[in-house]
Amino acid sequence: MLKQWTIGLFLSLILSTQAMAQLAFNEGVDYKLINPAVKTTNPDKVVVTELFWYGCPHCFRFEPYVERWSADLPDTVVFEQIPSIINPRWADHARTFYSLELMNKQEELHSKIFDAIHIKRQRIDRLDSIATFVAAQGVDEAKFRETFNSFSVDALLRKNFKKEEKYGHNGVPTVVVNGKYLTSGSMAGSNERLIQVINFLVGMELSQ
Repeated sequence: MLKQWTIGLFLSLILSTQAMAQLAFNEGVDYKLINPAVKTTNPDKVVVTELFWYGCPHCFRFEPYVERWSADLPDTVVFEQIPSIINPRWADHARTFYSLELMNKQEELHSKIFDAIHIKRQRIDRLDSIATFVAAQGVDEAKFRETFNSFSVDALLRKNFKKEEKYGHNGVPTVVVNGKYLTSGSMAGSNERLIQVINFLVGMELSQ
């Protein structure tokens, strides 16, 4: 009963605050279908996946929106972020994300990395500069370097690459809803509208 109430509340909030944007979200314009659908990390919930790159200014500007959005989700919705590697130059940032995640430091340093690159204009793009930065934040540098080049991180990057190939996206930030729908800031037109499209797609999945 509580689960149904939570879903109902989430759907009603979408309907009342957005009015579903007068149902103005169109397949092929605001979002597209992923065919075949890609298996998610949690088949029992609606999984929303953001693909991003730390060096992307659009991802940096979208971060506050998605941070607010993800802070108050029903327990039937899961949000995850995946560092994109569709451009080989982004691989070191993806390695950074997973290295910090394996060291239980990713959540603590996620925003700090964005801020360092886009506000403080620090060049943090290769292992040495990244290791120096995370060490200044209190991370064990030797352990970070070891994790950065580990088989575990290699495996996570290979898994990422295969999943991104299936998504078929060509830029960031890109958001995938439940492995079935893909949208982005360029498709939606603005960060505000992107959140509305995400809510619309999540609502469709929850109502099924």
